[in-house]
Amino acid sequence: MGVDELGREIQSFVDGHVAWDDEQPPDVTSDRSLAAVAELVREFHDLTAGTAMAGEHEVVCHNDLSPKNTVYRDLGLGLRPVAILDWDLAAPGARIHDVAHVCWQYVRLEPAVSDVASAARRVRLICDAYGLTDRSLLLETILWWQDRCWRGIEAAAEAGIPAMIRLRERGAARSVRDAYQWVAAQREALQSALR
Repeated sequence: MGVDELGREIQSFVDGHVAWDDEQPPDVTSDRSLAAVAELVREFHDLTAGTAMAGEHEVVCHNDLSPKNTVYRDLGLGLRPVAILDWDLAAPGARIHDVAHVCWQYVRLEPAVSDVASAARRVRLICDAYGLTDRSLLLETILWWQDRCWRGIEAAAEAGIPAMIRLRERGAARSVRDAYQWVAAQREALQSALR
């Protein structure tokens, strides 16, 4: 919301449930919440399209969409996403970048997935709810994000950045690299659901 006289950021507070832990109430991981996340991202993108903030790009992208950056609140129908947090990586970009990130993070495209068909259906649900008509580059963009992420953690850790060293020590780079390999191996099954 700005900066005060001491150079500190002024922030607001959004009341609700942040999906920080891996285990979440069923409402958070439901198809309805997943569709609502995609609709929320679409609304944000549409608000930024054609603005000075987007510049020559399609929209402003969040670039770190995940359940851990989402606030859920019960609006009478169970927990639903109402706000997105952590905008420090926001930048001009292409819509598909955020949609791919949503697919990766909210569906949790990783080796722990036991039902590839269900994951593929949920990826399609995100695309449908967002209104993404051209899906030809979606899986390539998911893989791009995953590759970029694990390599970025490794490079930053090698450069001595403490936060990235801690992430690497907790296995984050390995986990994302494993997710990348899983998506690459399941690419055809996932792609078939988008056709």
